Amino acid sequence: MVRVGNPKPSSNGRSPKKRPKEASASTAKPSTASPTLPPIPSVKGGDDHGIARKPPRQTFPSHLDFPDLPQRIRLLCELIAKTPAEDIEAALAKTHIPISPEDVEVVLKLSYGSPNAAVKFFRCVLHRVRVNPLSWNLVVDVLGKNYLFDEMWDAAKSMKAGGFLSVSTFASVFSSYVQVGRLNEAFMTFDVLDRYGIPKDVVAVNSLLSAICRGRETSEALEFFDKMKGKVPPDADTFVILLEGCEREGNAARAMTTFAEMISRMGWNSENKSAYDAFLTTLVRASEIEETVKYLKALQSRNCSPSMKFFRNSVSLLAEKDDPKAASKLWDIMISSNFLPNVTMYNTMIGLFCRAADDMVDDAYKLLDEMAFNGAFPDSITYNTIFECLIKRGKTEEAAKFFVEAKKNECHLSDSVSASAIKFFFESDDPETAIEVWIYMAENDINPREESANTLLTCLGDLGRLYEVRKFFDVVTGSGIYIHSSTMAKLKRTYVDAGKGQSYEWIASRWKARSDGIRRL
Repeated sequence: MVRVGNPKPSSNGRSPKKRPKEASASTAKPSTASPTLPPIPSVKGGDDHGIARKPPRQTFPSHLDFPDLPQRIRLLCELIAKTPAEDIEAALAKTHIPISPEDVEVVLKLSYGSPNAAVKFFRCVLHRVRVNPLSWNLVVDVLGKNYLFDEMWDAAKSMKAGGFLSVSTFASVFSSYVQVGRLNEAFMTFDVLDRYGIPKDVVAVNSLLSAICRGRETSEALEFFDKMKGKVPPDADTFVILLEGCEREGNAARAMTTFAEMISRMGWNSENKSAYDAFLTTLVRASEIEETVKYLKALQSRNCSPSMKFFRNSVSLLAEKDDPKAASKLWDIMISSNFLPNVTMYNTMIGLFCRAADDMVDDAYKLLDEMAFNGAFPDSITYNTIFECLIKRGKTEEAAKFFVEAKKNECHLSDSVSASAIKFFFESDDPETAIEVWIYMAENDINPREESANTLLTCLGDLGRLYEVRKFFDVVTGSGIYIHSSTMAKLKRTYVDAGKGQSYEWIASRWKARSDGIRRL
C-alpha cells in the first residue's frame, strides 16, 4: 500500500513524485444515516496549485448562455458571479430566495467560472437545503476543473464523512488530473480508491480509462489496461472506451489488436454496436477500406453489424476525401444490411459522384432513381447537384431533359445554377432551353435575374433573333430589371449591322425612360 510522504511505485509500475492530498485517509464505512452534512473548507486563495504544466485556458458555460432560466436561478448565478467569496454568505442572506436541492445543482453547473464563490455558496446552503450526492460531485468537479486540487480532496473528505462518495466522484477527479497532464496523480488516485470505500472493480477501471482516452492519452490507457486486465476482467464498456480512444487519435494498428482481444474475450455480440462503430470508423479514417470491408463482411456473417451512425459518418468522411469508389463499397454493404439511408446521405453520395474525376453521372442517376424506393425523396439539393454536374461536363441534351424533369417535380433550382444554365445553353446552341430557364427564373423570382436577363438579351442578339430581343426587352423592363449600358451598346451594333437601326431607337428610348425612372427612385 502506498503511503503519503514516502511514495512507493504504484501497481501500474510508475514512481510518482507526489500523492494526492488525503490519499491516506481511513477506510471507515460510509454512514447510512442522515446527519447534518459537514461543510467543506473554504477555498484558499493563490494561483499556484502545484500543477505539472500550465493549465489550458477554459471557457465555462454560465447563466448568460441560457436566457430562459428561472428568475431565482439567474439571481443566484449573478450573485455568485459578481460577489467575492467572503461576502457570499451575507449577500445570500439578504436575498430571501427559496432554494431547492435541484436549484443547487443548476446553480453549480453554471458557476464553474467562479469556483471560490460557488463553493462558498454551497457551504452556506448546506444549512438550509438537504443537498443530494450530485451536488457534492459537482463541487468536486468545479474545484478539479479549476485545478484547485487540495480543495478538491478536502471536498472528497467531507463527502466520505457524509456517505456521499461514489465512483462518479472519482471519475471527476480522474478527468481533472488528466486535463492538465497529471496522469500520475490520476493513477495514484485509483490506487487508493479502496481507502475511500470505493472498490477497484471494472466500473472504476472504466472510469479512469475513459478520462485518459478523452484526454487523448490512449496509449497510456492501453498500457494501464494491459496491466490491469489480469486483475480486473474487462467488460464490453472497457473495449468501447479503448476503441473510441483509438478512433479519436487515429491509431488503426492498436485498434485492430484491441478489437481482436475484445472478440477473443467477449465474442461476437450483435448489441456491441458502439465498439464496432468506433473500430470501423478508425479504419475508414486511416483509409484502410479493404480491411473495413473484410470486417464488415465478418460481422454480417455472424448476424452483427455497426449502427447507422458508422455508415453515415463514413459516407461523410469519404466524401471529404473525394473517394467515390471506397464510398460505393461501404454503401453497397449498408444497403445489403437493410439500412435505409436518408436524403442527406443520398445527397452526399450524389455530390461525391458528380465531383469525381471520372464520369460517374450514371452512378448519380442510379441513386436518384432508387431514392424514392427507399423512402428518401429527392430535394432541391439533389436536383441542383446533378443539374450543375451536367452543365459542367457539357452534357447539353441530358441537361435539357433534366431541367424539364426538375420543373415537373417542382424542384427549386438555385440562383447560381440557373444563371450558369442560361449561358451554357446559349453557348451549346440550345437557345430554346436557355429561354425556358430564364422564364423559369422570372416566374419563380430567382436572382440574379438582372445578370441573367442581360445575358439572355445579348445572346439572342448575337444569334440575330431580334424579334425575341424586342419581346423579352419588354418583359425585362416591365419587371423592373435594369439593362446594362454595355448590353445596350452590343444590341445597337447588332441592330445597325442588320439594317434595323430604327428598331433599336425604339428599344433605346424605352431603356432611357426606364433608366431615368430608376434614377429618380
